[in-house]
Amino acid sequence: MKKQFNVLPKLAALSVLAAFAAPAMAQQAGDNVVNVGWAHLGLNQSSEPLKLGTFTVPNSGAHVSNADTAILQLTHFFTDNIAVTADLGIPPKFKLSGAGSLNSLGQLGTATQWSPAIVAKYFFGDANSQFRPFVGAGATYVWYSNIKLTSSLTGLLGGGDAGASTSADLSSSFAPVGTVGMTYNFDKNWSASFSLSYVPLDTKADLSTRHSDGTTTHATTKITLNPLVSILTVGYKF
Repeated sequence: MKKQFNVLPKLAALSVLAAFAAPAMAQQAGDNVVNVGWAHLGLNQSSEPLKLGTFTVPNSGAHVSNADTAILQLTHFFTDNIAVTADLGIPPKFKLSGAGSLNSLGQLGTATQWSPAIVAKYFFGDANSQFRPFVGAGATYVWYSNIKLTSSLTGLLGGGDAGASTSADLSSSFAPVGTVGMTYNFDKNWSASFSLSYVPLDTKADLSTRHSDGTTTHATTKITLNPLVSILTVGYKF
């Protein structure tokens, strides 16, 4: 009887060690993962010269600031390796400043960018892998809201007319998304992910200035953004 009691603690210890040694289940078919974290949008930008009607302002340009925002990702695994992610989150605000001959104008305006995306991903490894690199491709639809222009831009486009007012329209568009990244699984539920996404993106700006005499003039430009998006998140699987 004494020997039997001595064996029980040893069996319990072996069971604990076996539990720690067993591979933690990572993502598998049917799983859903919610990720929250931070996204940095670094722009690889350029702009065309500003056109006032048929006149092109020499050496004119625009510079758009980089932006940071919170991101929410919802992922469903259709197989152990193939998943689809919806990228959501808080729309970032970008600042537009003059460049070249417009540099002295300083900030020209701000705009909020909405860019939800759907990305299909392939995860390497299997359902027991703790470290899982992935690649992905998808699409985003981009549009802008809360467009606000500064008085310096209105003054330029209004030609000194104190009663002039200017509004802007930024074009919306679909754009492809390419992604590479990695996920590290801490246990069967919790993970951390890092990814880089590239989005070839440009927008056309149509600036309408209404003058005090009732006439309206237009100015246009095209801004290429091509953001490289860095994303760092923590995920929970259920």
